[in-house]
Amino acid sequence: ARNKQVSISGFWMDATEITNNEYRQFTNWVRDSIAAKQMGFIKQGTDGNEYIDWKKAQAIKWNDKATLEKIDAMIFTPDNRIFNKKEIDPSKIVFHSEIFDYKEASRRENVGVQRSKFLIKKDIMIYPDSLCWVRDFAYAYNEPMAKKYYSHPAFGNYPVVGVNWKQATAFCEWRTHYLNSFLDSKKRATESDFRLPTEAQWEYAARGGRSQSPYPWGGPYIRNAKGCLLANFKPGRGDYASDGGAYTVNVKSYFPNDYGLYNMSGNVAEWTISSWTNVFNNFTSDLNPTYSYDAKTTDPPALKRKIVRGGSWKDIGYYLQTSTRTYEYQDSAKSYIGFRCVIDLAPKMKK
Repeated sequence: ARNKQVSISGFWMDATEITNNEYRQFTNWVRDSIAAKQMGFIKQGTDGNEYIDWKKAQAIKWNDKATLEKIDAMIFTPDNRIFNKKEIDPSKIVFHSEIFDYKEASRRENVGVQRSKFLIKKDIMIYPDSLCWVRDFAYAYNEPMAKKYYSHPAFGNYPVVGVNWKQATAFCEWRTHYLNSFLDSKKRATESDFRLPTEAQWEYAARGGRSQSPYPWGGPYIRNAKGCLLANFKPGRGDYASDGGAYTVNVKSYFPNDYGLYNMSGNVAEWTISSWTNVFNNFTSDLNPTYSYDAKTTDPPALKRKIVRGGSWKDIGYYLQTSTRTYEYQDSAKSYIGFRCVIDLAPKMKK
């Protein structure tokens, strides 16, 4: 693609990829809210709406027989249980999403149209797909990762994987609500939305202020002067572990770049909000450029491609370069793709 100079507004970015612990806070919140409704832990708000009584919801005793009876709708049916163990069915962990379509609402022909026409409401299954560890590698034994990676505390500070693009955007939506409902309760100004970075934002952040370097740490090599590898990738033929990790590693491994961001290259590749097109540079703006299209389930696969950046633990060095572009389908969950969030920066107030 041709070089193109662009400008990007200020933004904050997570220093690390979203971890299993952080994503589990999301899945637990959704699990608890669904269980609370089924157990009747609801209170009337001053505005006449019903709200979850979180004091009761957070005190739910999950292994209690009475609890399991009340949340039977969330439990695996008897024919789906292993040794008749009552476990929560991940397909029941569903997040209710409500977003406003600014792009559609901004069209000239839609001026004056009721805003309900641009509200997109949908339910999203948000539990990570652990089976991606087995599905992604034929003729390989990765079942231990499928069984333990998301659930075991040893992997708590490792990047969440098995999360598709829709689930990553749902996490951003929940995180926005979670923060802003707290700020509302303290009568403080609410924050901008958390979201996935645009491709341009991701690359700007990954470069860390180095305009002529191939990697976040500079370059031109993937090893430092002492011969130590500087990221988690696949350094040789079949040699995954010589950089310190056979699979993923703790999100604060290796040195951060000059912006203080860890693992912008390697560990897991990262979803962006931008859609894939081969002619990207030809028509995007030079101010905050991005091309986005929220594909419907019925759309052809070509329209479901989202840009993925940074390379992962199973990729060769080429994918670690800050300029390398690739894509994945928005409804695909992979054992080597995670994400991190950005939040828009409010403009400086003039004194």
